[in-house]
Amino acid sequence: MLPQEIIRRKRDGYPLSEAEIFAFVQGLTDGTVSEGQAAAFAMAVYFRGMGLGERVALTRAMTRSGRVLDWKALGLPGPVLDKHSTGGVGDKVSLILAPAVAACGGFVPMVSGRGLGHTGGTLDKCESIPGYVAKPDVATLQRVVKEVGCAVVGATDDVAPADRRLYAVRDVTATVESLDLITASILSKKLAAGLDGLVMDVKWGSGAFMATLDDAESLAESIVTVATGAELVARALLTDMNEVLGRTAGNALEVREALAFLRGEPVDQRLYGVTAELTAELLAVGGLVTDVAEGRRSFDAAIRSGAAAERFARMVRALGGPADLLEAPDRYLASAPVQRAVPAPRPGVVAAIDTRALGIAVVSLGGGRTRVSDPVDPAVGLDAVAGLGAAVDAERPLAIVHARTGADADRATAAVQAAFTIADTAPERGPLVAMRI
Repeated sequence: MLPQEIIRRKRDGYPLSEAEIFAFVQGLTDGTVSEGQAAAFAMAVYFRGMGLGERVALTRAMTRSGRVLDWKALGLPGPVLDKHSTGGVGDKVSLILAPAVAACGGFVPMVSGRGLGHTGGTLDKCESIPGYVAKPDVATLQRVVKEVGCAVVGATDDVAPADRRLYAVRDVTATVESLDLITASILSKKLAAGLDGLVMDVKWGSGAFMATLDDAESLAESIVTVATGAELVARALLTDMNEVLGRTAGNALEVREALAFLRGEPVDQRLYGVTAELTAELLAVGGLVTDVAEGRRSFDAAIRSGAAAERFARMVRALGGPADLLEAPDRYLASAPVQRAVPAPRPGVVAAIDTRALGIAVVSLGGGRTRVSDPVDPAVGLDAVAGLGAAVDAERPLAIVHARTGADADRATAAVQAAFTIADTAPERGPLVAMRI
């Protein structure tokens, strides 16, 4: 089957057969489909959409495009679990959740991705840690998961390789938001990881790919339905992304914030709440607790006791990172030479935030990509970002910009100021978790 004919059929609104989908995915895998054809396919799917049958077929084809992990031979004394986020600004939950679940008896082979569009990627955060091997071979991944309980890594070249090509193309062709492609991309990697259970963090709001709650609900239902059809136990939580999650956005800055969380230091309560809810749900899915309420207590205990921090430190060491990262992060994590407070244009309180614009500001600083081949600067980003309802004035800035040059800081300052709406009264905040599916 010619790739261009498959693209044409989807462009014209026809449903693709399972054979056509498998043929196109095979072409992505073996290189007979060009970058241009992959981009055209992604755009055709973005505009024309896929039915449930097509979505399932695409997910299965991408799962089978490479190796599917099998954990049974390792005799793990607990379930193999994972959590995945649809992407947000300042979302460093994975760095905390994975070791917390491991401390509670789960095993977490967290196969993560790089940043997409305006959102940060967990893999990019991990690569900001010197020496950390973010893409180990399968044998190393399985060893670390068995010995430590968790490994936050990127997909190896032989795990869902078709998705890796399509994922990179989507990032630079404005097709990230496709419900069909998001579903297949996420689940192909999770099914290839050989999981027993999955919890999805489906974000909605100004900083999410799904800006409305209705769109987020549709995506959550798509993921849970397709996962269930593939015999993977899955749940989804719809969480708020109308402001930065935590106080930082940018790779090394977010690692620092996650480390402070694990050390038991005072942290942003929204970050704590979202992480606790997702962890609790995942522990319940894996049968490690009787219900979500017990899961929350287990998460709290893992943080307070230092058990989650200990697992994180062991994971970093096992994957080649520094043994004392937890105790001395500034010794290893990059810092930007220019750090500048962003003054509020007038005194007042934060009434609304264009969180997507803040994510784009981080990308423009060098903290993300505009092309597949772009390097990422781990040092740049935003710190001390004000949340909704925060009082701001000349002494209480909107954020602190971390940049390489003064000119970069000037541009980011203007972008941050434009992203905030300042008023005299605080807005009503919605719930952290709007829905469970």
